[in-house]
Amino acid sequence: MTARLPVFPLGTVLFPGLVLPLHIFEERYRALVRHLVGLPEGAPREFGVVAIRAGWEVALGAGRAGGDVTLHEVGCTAELRQVTELADGGFDIVTVGRRRFRIAEVDEGTTPYLTAEVEWLPEPAGTDEVAGLLAARVISVFRQYLSLIRPDPQEISEQLPEDPTVLSHLVAATAALTVGDRQRLLAIDDTAARLRAELRLLHRETSLLRHVRAVPVPLSELAGPPAPN
Repeated sequence: MTARLPVFPLGTVLFPGLVLPLHIFEERYRALVRHLVGLPEGAPREFGVVAIRAGWEVALGAGRAGGDVTLHEVGCTAELRQVTELADGGFDIVTVGRRRFRIAEVDEGTTPYLTAEVEWLPEPAGTDEVAGLLAARVISVFRQYLSLIRPDPQEISEQLPEDPTVLSHLVAATAALTVGDRQRLLAIDDTAARLRAELRLLHRETSLLRHVRAVPVPLSELAGPPAPN
């Protein structure tokens, strides 16, 4: 099953169930918010958030995906939950991740903002026994990981969900992973496979933290778009 969605390229990865606040200042995305707010009551107010593979998310000018931007294929819809219009015409919005999709085709010219034909990705129904066992292991390792990076790890660890799929999304979004790591986790369809991948990543990060006592951040993620002249 396919659908057409507005697409918002970002330098981050959104997961189902996770909250994403955004400050909207570019005119094309102001137009997107106005479009969503103007939809009939009961219509889904959602757009696709897709992580940028290369390029910048702001001040892009015209062209493919807003300039020399390439996008990852798998994204997650963001459901509009709260909108605050600002004096300068911009918006502060609060969204929540809803469902994963794969981009089939991008349309750059029909609307001021990008739209795309997308294919919905499957989500597991019910609880798999293997996923349940893996979830217990992930919770244990994740708590160890949190104790190394947070002054008060109980703040999050006490609220960890029991549902394996929900847990897999929360861990992927909360751990200090690279965009590439998060993107690979988002693209995994099977909950058990995602939890296995997270176990490997958490073991890697925990081992590194115990040795260097620092959270690794790639230099590429410290960079930003060039300042305007």
